[in-house]
Amino acid sequence: MPRTVHVPARRFAGWLERFEANNPDGPQRLVSVEEPLPVPLVVLLIRRGGYAVAVADGDGEDGPRLAAHKVGTRYVQSRTAAGGWSQQRFARRRAGQADALVAAVQDHLARILAETAVTPGAVVTGGDRRLIAQTLEDPRLNALIDLPTRSYTDIADPRRAVLDETIGRATAYRIVIEDG
Repeated sequence: MPRTVHVPARRFAGWLERFEANNPDGPQRLVSVEEPLPVPLVVLLIRRGGYAVAVADGDGEDGPRLAAHKVGTRYVQSRTAAGGWSQQRFARRRAGQADALVAAVQDHLARILAETAVTPGAVVTGGDRRLIAQTLEDPRLNALIDLPTRSYTDIADPRRAVLDETIGRATAYRIVIEDG
């Protein structure tokens, strides 16, 4: 069964050398190696109730450093078991709260892009696909549409630690290994 590992770019050469030395004829083999995304990097993580947006650039000790970021929460009511008129009313309320969340994220991301004045090389998204698509519909974010993109739908609630982990994953080699 294949498994995926993420190896930071600065450690990749040594990792690959050790892997090949330890597995000359198996039992493990490389299935694929995906290059890290280029930096500067725009990150957009959004789920109902929380968001994280950032621009990562330059080189820090543990990878790219955050040039600017914003992490926050917005209340979006969860689904209800009520039926009839109540169900429709709660659905409208949820939709309105989700729209307010998207508008806030669009504003924060546009502000961060303007403040940092970097030309992003790639975009990393994570979380709710529908909310991500709605966020990227903003004309202020058109510059992000044609950039290389990597998506992570398996993120936890967007917090600073999740933001840092996502940046680490995006700027590392993504290697798929088949265990024999």
